[in-house]
Amino acid sequence: MAGHHVSTTINGDAFEFVCEPDETLLDVLRDRLSLTGSKEGCGTGDCGACSVILDGRLVCSCLVLGAEAEGRTIATIEGMADGDRLHPLQRKFLEHAALQCGICTPGILVAAKALLEKHPDPSETEIRYWLAGNLCRCTGYDKIVRAVLDAAAEIREGRDAA
Repeated sequence: MAGHHVSTTINGDAFEFVCEPDETLLDVLRDRLSLTGSKEGCGTGDCGACSVILDGRLVCSCLVLGAEAEGRTIATIEGMADGDRLHPLQRKFLEHAALQCGICTPGILVAAKALLEKHPDPSETEIRYWLAGNLCRCTGYDKIVRAVLDAAAEIREGRDAA
């Protein structure tokens, strides 16, 4: 198989890589670009551990081919913090102990960030609906939902003060 040359933007930085036609975006991120935050939980798009934002849309990177990233913009968990300053969602997940083993955490954080960018004042029901594609076997989701609600409030307060 011939490789595909791909130019893309990931977390605001330009990237170029060569990938096989059947190689997933998840494999490219992890194996070719050393962006290992996205996890492979199922490989079938059922668990959300590999969630990234592709051109503003939340997707499972295990279901997207690496070649499809050509000319697109991707946001991963690695781009969530601003240097050493954690994103409010990351801080609130720590404060609320909303993580345990950590396999699902990057995907849930990316999904929650996508939600708050589209809807900055979600209800508990909306958060649960939005995160329904992200499976967690450890936390029971309540702490995750509380962390997202708390982060949303903090982000709104920050926007109001600006």
